[in-house]
Amino acid sequence: MKNAIVTGASSGIGYAITKKLLALGYKVIGVSRDIDEALFGQYNFKAIKCDLSDEKQTNSLVEKLKVEDVDILINCAGFGKFAPHEELDTKTITQMTFLNLTAPMLLTNATLRSLKKNSGYLININSIEALRSSKFAGVYSATKAGLKAFSDALFEETRKSELSITNINPDMTESAFYDDLHFDVSDDENAKLLASDIADAIEHILTMRKGAVVTDYTIRSLHFGIKKKPLKT
Repeated sequence: MKNAIVTGASSGIGYAITKKLLALGYKVIGVSRDIDEALFGQYNFKAIKCDLSDEKQTNSLVEKLKVEDVDILINCAGFGKFAPHEELDTKTITQMTFLNLTAPMLLTNATLRSLKKNSGYLININSIEALRSSKFAGVYSATKAGLKAFSDALFEETRKSELSITNINPDMTESAFYDDLHFDVSDDENAKLLASDIADAIEHILTMRKGAVVTDYTIRSLHFGIKKKPLKT
């Protein structure tokens, strides 16, 4: 049985991907700040609690993963804060950069030899913001563009191996990502993505002929829509 690691597995896209992988017969290690084995009710699921925006916790996880036999690494954990750059505090900038960009690079570093040996898959759940420039998204977009550049360069670096590397760039996806933001996905079903859409893309990537690699997998909603939340008083 093949082994997968999914970060951000406790909710949203990471949760949907984990469910998909378990259904496909993989053993999954799910990483999140708040997660336990009972979440999926399957013996093939193992939970590791880790705050990937915290350098000390992440480095501790890296040491654990170095001894794991890994076939798939899916870096999904991330968060965004959208505001004029001068209004972002230092902690937000530092944590967003570490979680969205540094942590995936560290986890990849820890598992890369195993992934290459096993003809595995490295999949980074990126964002449509990696491909465009949006106001109030400077730091978030920079982290996602950086993650895309890392993935693209690593693909070229490892091309003589049997490792497949893919960026998935979703449009706005219904999830807890927007819980603390001042906007949310649209109520229009055609103006948003569902977490299951991203999980379906994972299945597509894993079932393709190994000799063909989709290095960038961009998923857009059919319509454009956004919902502004009422201002807090």
